[in-house]
Amino acid sequence: MSTLDSPSLEVRRNGPRATLLVDGAESSCIDTSDPTYLDFEYMQHATCALQATFPSSAPLRVLHLGGAACALPWAWSLLFPSSRHTVVEISPKIASFARETFDLPRSPILKIRIGEARAVIDSLRGSSFDVIVRDAFAGESVPSQLRTLEFTAQCHRVLREGGLLLANSAHGGSDNARIDLAGMRESFADVQALCDPKVGRGARRGNIVFLAQYSPQSVNEAELDRLLRKLPLPARPLRGKDLSKWQAGTRAMSDTEIGWGSDEA
Repeated sequence: MSTLDSPSLEVRRNGPRATLLVDGAESSCIDTSDPTYLDFEYMQHATCALQATFPSSAPLRVLHLGGAACALPWAWSLLFPSSRHTVVEISPKIASFARETFDLPRSPILKIRIGEARAVIDSLRGSSFDVIVRDAFAGESVPSQLRTLEFTAQCHRVLREGGLLLANSAHGGSDNARIDLAGMRESFADVQALCDPKVGRGARRGNIVFLAQYSPQSVNEAELDRLLRKLPLPARPLRGKDLSKWQAGTRAMSDTEIGWGSDEA
């Protein structure tokens, strides 16, 4: 039986590729011969968004809410050599396991901070990061306190002008990523959804990456489209009217609705 402090951890290896399973669920995949290779589709989508927004020489400060084996920050530290990454991981056991198992970059390139993601972002000073990646899950779902209007407002506050919020959302079955979208559109100048069209239509369960821009037109959309088309499983963005149509009928959640702040459930 898993607990927050002691999840079940396992690494399955296929040649140089190592997949971390947390309580039996695939959580990270690292190619130890080339950490810039990202096996998970949503990580590929997020990387396309970053590459279409910032030059590889940019001295980015990136906050990762959720880390597991740190596959994404490790890859980005190599793709953007001047970048610095802070990973917030709720489980000390997972953080220690990742450090012991993989040859992760050390601080200040990649720093792992133990904490609950919402409490951490609420505590940060404004305009302190260029990119925030929300990739925290409880089981197969995103924790409710990381999906509310207030959470996205805090992300906007912590980002610098021209920054990005990249949110990995589960969609399908009991998970409705449209709730995340509704909250982001209240705080951010522009939001796009990056996904396999089958996931967007609900034909299969999967992940949707929301790209929320602090300032409109930060992302080079033509370059983003080109990068997405080059992926092994090409994806496409939903924007503007198409995105509004997709969201129709779904509203955002508030902290009050989920009980966050009264007892910090």
